[in-house]
Order: sequence, then structure tokens, then C-alpha cells
Amino acid sequence: MTIVPPAPGEPRRPHGPRDPGDAWVETPEGERYWGRFGAAGLLALDPERGVLLQHRVSWSHHGDTWALPGGARHQGESAHDAALRESAEEAGVPAGSVAPRFVNVFDLGVWSYTTLVGDVVVPFEPVISDPESRALAWVAVEEVDRRPLHPSFADAWRLLRPLLEVRPTIVVDVANVMGSVPDGWWRDRAGAADRLIQRLGALAASGVPASALGLGATGWFTPIVAVVEGQAKTVDAAPEGVVIARAEASGDDEIVAQTAALVDSSTAALVDSSAAAGAGAGAVVVVTSDRALADRVRALGATVHGAGWLLDLLA
Repeated sequence: MTIVPPAPGEPRRPHGPRDPGDAWVETPEGERYWGRFGAAGLLALDPERGVLLQHRVSWSHHGDTWALPGGARHQGESAHDAALRESAEEAGVPAGSVAPRFVNVFDLGVWSYTTLVGDVVVPFEPVISDPESRALAWVAVEEVDRRPLHPSFADAWRLLRPLLEVRPTIVVDVANVMGSVPDGWWRDRAGAADRLIQRLGALAASGVPASALGLGATGWFTPIVAVVEGQAKTVDAAPEGVVIARAEASGDDEIVAQTAALVDSSTAALVDSSAAAGAGAGAVVVVTSDRALADRVRALGATVHGAGWLLDLLA
């Protein structure tokens, strides 16, 4: 590949100096991709208004098409941070207004584009804040592919659209997972449960590989329900991304109840539809090595993985 700096006067980065990432990556075949360190964009999904799209100006790469707010990653910047920064710079997306749900990476080896897909949790109006946009608009999901799309976004949209209906959740049998690790849990069940739950919070924040969930895309910021019972019910508040379910009686019964509620939700049911191609076998994953409990939640439609599956993700 060859790194080609932007031409003199090319209207990019109107505010402040250029970053070293603001350059073209050119392949031996002559194909050009913007962003020396790759690029990233945000697909913000509002439950009422649809997807936020940017109408690109004519002088941009594949101009006069619609795509996502996004752009070149800065040197040393994560793709996640780049997607949020670029969407703030190009569309005025406020910090904290979008909750990440999953990420998809298109990787060519010499260059990559990361799409961060998130749900709008604080409604906002987009604002054109740089010269790369002709317009910004909320577009209903079913209307997106009726617009002239940037070719790369058009390809990505075929993968991303069905996954917008998928909302996986992991339900953890904390007592069972704790019992699989000899770390002194029998002397301090609450302490061992808290240590595990803190690790679950780190996993929720970093994301679960899509392959581990049997889902499409690259990784998912999956909510985790940690079911605790007995002495472990005194654990402290959970970190972000984790919900503690304190069983009043049987922990197994609480896991079954949590699973039934999640499987019965309309979003979980959509995973089995033909529209959710590549979504996998189930949106509810229960982590337990208890065979009797595994049979009960499988009967409800959940996918079951043993404690080792989770411990590998936490390693």
C-alpha cells in the first residue's frame, strides 16, 4: 500500500491541524481508502425515527451519496472512540446520547472500517458542523436502501440491517460458575460473587466476540444478568452493563424465570426469523454447567454454555 496525503486545499479538517491519520491509503490496484490508521463511523438507531444518515457533498469520495457519519481514525485512537468523535464532529451527536450495541469491522488487511451500532437513549437533533455534509436525516430502516447509498455502506447495510432486531443477553448462574474455580469461594461466597461480577462488568464494557455468541458482525456489547442466591445475595451494586438478580428462593428457579422473560420478549423472538440471517441460534445465552437447569432453559429456547465458555471469555 501507499500513503497519500490529502491534496493541498482539500477541504478536510476545517478546525485545527490535520492529524497524521488524515491521509489516503492507496492499494497497488489504485483503490483509495481514507484514513491512514483506518476509519470508523456510527450507525445511530432511534426507535422512533430510524437511522441517522449523512448526505455527502459532491467533492467527497463517492459524493452525492448517503452514508453514516464517520471518518479517519486518529493516531493511537480506538475505533470506538473514533466513531463517536467523528459523529460528534460531522453530525453534532452529543456525548452519552447513544448506547453501543454491537460493532462490525470490515478489514482489508491494509485498511479497515469499523461500524459502531448503537441505540439512541437520549433523543437529539443532528447538526451539520463541517463541510462534508449536504444534509443529515433520520431515515426509517425500511427506507434506507431506497436512497443512493455510498457503495461500501450499501454492502455493509445488507449485513447490518437484520442485526438491528437482535438484542442478545447473557444470564449467568453465578453460584455454578463460582464453584468451578477454587478461589476460596466456600469461605466468602459474597466476596467471590462480587469478584466474578466485576469481571462480568469488564466483559460487558469490552464486548463479547460475535463468534462466541453465534451472531453476525464482530462483537456485541451484551447485557449480562448475574443471578445470585444465598449468602452471595449481599454482593454490592453491579458495574455498568450487569444486572444483579437476587433469588428469593431457588437460584435455578430465578434463572428459569429470567430466561423465560427474555425469550418471550419480541426482540428475542426476531432472532429466529428469516430476516435475521446470520443472527445465530438464540438471543438468550444461559451460562451454567448444571445439566438439569440446562435442560429447563433449553426448553424455553435459550442457548446454554458451560462455565468454561464464560471463563475463557474472562481470561
